[in-house]
Amino acid sequence: MGKKALLKRARSLAERFCVTKAAGFRLGRIDPGETLDFGSEDKPQARQALAAGVAALADLQDKLYAQDRWALLLIFQAMDAAGKDGTIKHVMSGINPQGCEVFSFKSPSAEELDHDYLWRHAKCLPQRGRIGIFNRSYYEETLAVRVHPEFLAGQKLPA
Repeated sequence: MGKKALLKRARSLAERFCVTKAAGFRLGRIDPGETLDFGSEDKPQARQALAAGVAALADLQDKLYAQDRWALLLIFQAMDAAGKDGTIKHVMSGINPQGCEVFSFKSPSAEELDHDYLWRHAKCLPQRGRIGIFNRSYYEETLAVRVHPEFLAGQKLPA
């Protein structure tokens, strides 16, 4: 399959996931078990679709870099052992690593605790023309403390 055909195939597969209007969009309406109609017997077709997506990403990364106007931030949020690392490895395998950076957010460092709780995420945002990947997100900073308020004890927050 030629490059143009691969790109066309990738775009057609991605259409189901494009959000064109924010109004009325609800993430809860997206089926997390979506397989794009690929069954377990369709592995060769799934591999071909992945190759098409990788080719499309590489092409789009070149354009992103050349324009030097926008940046792309991908946020992977899931429980431990849910496949975030494997997804990043497979999906991003065709892009130029010089234009991409992955950040994993562990426990905050002393420097990070001297700033507001979103500072460490803001400082990792990608530059124009580059792709940034957050392996876990700032979402945990807002959600986890509601379930575990003791996490706030080390944040140096006023009473």
